[in-house]
Amino acid sequence: MTSNNVKLPRARVEVAHPYLALMGLFCGGFAGMYSETALNIALPQLSLAFGVDVSVTQWLVVGYMLVIGVVLPLAGLLMKWFSARKLTVFALGAFFVGAIVSTAAPSFAVALVGRAMQGVGTGLVLPIMFAMVLEVIPPHKVGAAMGTNALVIMFAPAIGPTFAGALIGAGSWRLVFASFAVIALVGIIFAWKFEVNPYKLTRPSIDAPSVVLSVVGFGGIVFGAGMASSCGWASPIVLGGLVAGLVCLAYYVRRQLSMEVPVIDMRIFSHQGFRVGAVCMMVNFGITLSAMYILPQFYQNGMLLAVAVTGVVMLPGGIVNALMSMISGRIYDRIGARGPAVCGFGLSIVGAAALLFATPESPLAYVIACHVVMMVGVPLAMSPCQTHALSSLPRELSTDGSTALNTMQQVLGAVCTAVATSLLTAGQVSYAAAGGADATLAFAQGSHWGFAFALALAVIGFACALRIKAKKCVNVGTGEVAAADAAARAAAKASAANVATGDGASPHDAAKSGARA
Repeated sequence: MTSNNVKLPRARVEVAHPYLALMGLFCGGFAGMYSETALNIALPQLSLAFGVDVSVTQWLVVGYMLVIGVVLPLAGLLMKWFSARKLTVFALGAFFVGAIVSTAAPSFAVALVGRAMQGVGTGLVLPIMFAMVLEVIPPHKVGAAMGTNALVIMFAPAIGPTFAGALIGAGSWRLVFASFAVIALVGIIFAWKFEVNPYKLTRPSIDAPSVVLSVVGFGGIVFGAGMASSCGWASPIVLGGLVAGLVCLAYYVRRQLSMEVPVIDMRIFSHQGFRVGAVCMMVNFGITLSAMYILPQFYQNGMLLAVAVTGVVMLPGGIVNALMSMISGRIYDRIGARGPAVCGFGLSIVGAAALLFATPESPLAYVIACHVVMMVGVPLAMSPCQTHALSSLPRELSTDGSTALNTMQQVLGAVCTAVATSLLTAGQVSYAAAGGADATLAFAQGSHWGFAFALALAVIGFACALRIKAKKCVNVGTGEVAAADAAARAAAKASAANVATGDGASPHDAAKSGARA
């Protein structure tokens, strides 16, 4: 209620404590994204423990992303077959068991199986998390809630190297996997007790060709990109994976457009707001993964810092990332996505450009400052772009939009990590070919090539952010409500009367259930 008695739109499904209803998903999303970067710092120790080359242990990261890329496109379909709470508990359970398997793994193969199970859990949790926010959070507070989502998605990979470095310094790499299990277990408890089921289960028929095309399409691209760092982009296995993935993906999209009940409804891309927001979000995630992949290695191999110290110097950027993630959503609620997105990508350009001048002799404070500037820019753009994309869709397409965003995010993340790795190696080779013999300078030059890639992504993101339409202001004090909020209120009122929960209860019953919880 505003000061002039103007009613603001309610959530599609009202619960007494919406953030408690989302807490299990937040835990799962944090565990999944934390594990995506935490192992980067542990790969040398894993290589020694299992007696395999570092390029092989890299599959604990690439294989994990491969499974996520395969599972994610199917999440939207599964949400129409199983209640959100049951699917969340299953996903967190798979992640928990996988983490335990990897913790106790006697060999690399067993650890890889555990990582695959963790990938299944993350691939299911991420799209559910984003879709559920649109159901249990009122439209005028969605930006702040998406900021919390961004906090989970962006802070976890930023803080991953810090936590992993501390755990390895205190014990061993097994503690890193054990930390995954602890977070997943907390998520299971919250999901089982508080999560609600906002979707009516339509149980559409499963189109087997679409499933096969999805698995081969998305999996082929992630597999090809993952193999590029060890085999080279021109190798037959890499080209074969990429070509097979792209061809199958093209047929997959064509098939979805011709189906009455598609696995992912491609009509989401007919909405201009979703397209622009999605591209900005993908590019921004690529900046994060490429920079977060190279920077810890630059600290260790370029500036010769110990693993534990590397974790500590990464911490300021992680803290700033967390704070800005919480603030950016509230900024979106006030002024929309365009302003914070443009400023965010602008700061990312400044931070990435400054890293191009970092050398082994640079003051440590300089490199930390560059990291902090990027960690202001990335979350400042992430949450507004994400919210803008999903808020541009009608309610019936929200789960498809969430699934598509997370799928593209993981696929692009794998590709960007592979490109950054290749550029890192190419820069070192170029230094050696020019007659250089200093290992730290070689790694610094390779890092510069990788940072240049992050800079290029930031420039692309800046150009795309300029295409985001400015939001009409909402003056709550005078009762002037933007057209977008009015439409959201009407949609929320209409859907609240019709939507049923996954267990067949009405939204009113779901609210009662949330209140009891």
